[in-house]
Amino acid sequence: MTMNMEQWINNNTYHHADFWDLKKLVEIKEKKNLKISLCIPTLNEEETIGKEVILFRSELMQRYPLLDEIAVIDSGSDDKTLEVASEYGADTYLASDILPQLGEKKGKGENLWKAVYQLDGDIVVYVDADIKNIHPRFVYGLVAPLILRDDAKYAKAFYDRPLAMGGGVRPSGGGRVTEILIRPLFSLLFPELTAIIQPLSGEYAVRREVLERISFPIGYGVETSHLLDIYHQWGIDAFVQTDLDQRVHHNQPTRALGKMAFGILQTFFKRAENMGVFDKLPDYETILRQFQAVDEKYEQVQHNIVEDERPPMITIDAYRKKYKLKEYAKK
Repeated sequence: MTMNMEQWINNNTYHHADFWDLKKLVEIKEKKNLKISLCIPTLNEEETIGKEVILFRSELMQRYPLLDEIAVIDSGSDDKTLEVASEYGADTYLASDILPQLGEKKGKGENLWKAVYQLDGDIVVYVDADIKNIHPRFVYGLVAPLILRDDAKYAKAFYDRPLAMGGGVRPSGGGRVTEILIRPLFSLLFPELTAIIQPLSGEYAVRREVLERISFPIGYGVETSHLLDIYHQWGIDAFVQTDLDQRVHHNQPTRALGKMAFGILQTFFKRAENMGVFDKLPDYETILRQFQAVDEKYEQVQHNIVEDERPPMITIDAYRKKYKLKEYAKK
């Protein structure tokens, strides 16, 4: 680790306990006239969404008015996700009903992108819907650095505590795809980004001025694309990160992680080429081939995974009209 990277980690890494004084945080937010929106992207999350909405609404809207809106943006659940979320006080939207003139695409990234149009916050915080140990820290731990530091643009969550524990040091970092794919790629080509402890975490807070100027893959590559695009446009000092202790959720099977990695690689290669890291890459396949055993035979299973993308929201006429922005001139 270079001294500059170590200095960045020391200056830009927080623990959620650093922001325990929510009353003071709300005062600063109001003094700066900031509006903060929470987006929870969903697909069939009726078992956990109610608890999240109740908690965030009671603690971070009613008790401490840190959030100005809580919105669930859904991919088309066939369970009661939207009914439960609405019953407990969230604003609920089908992603397909937002900017319908642009057509419908399926994926978490689509919901995140539509939130940039639908929600009004100067800061938008994204929290996944499947967190079993949900706590207000998943929001205030991320928005606090952006409230307190005008230079911070993107706050990323991580969940392991990178500290010596009980006289020893335990490994800390991200999940399986992070450690097997993303961290090796960043180490090879974007070593400064290895300072981000959990690059694929689904919880982060971002300023609107940033969100509206980056593209959104609709699938698995959205978090990776955010890091690379923000790093390319604003540099490593745009990022901060917060330790949220532990996150309990359902682990994906290994085969599902293979599909995730395949989509992320497509996004990574496209960004690396656009940033001049590679010369023009050859055309590549979008079919992932995996195997399954059926009786005593092995069958190949093919998945067509294409990381389609939505453009920067600021290029969308309806968005500029809604927020009274001038014509967009790409830099």
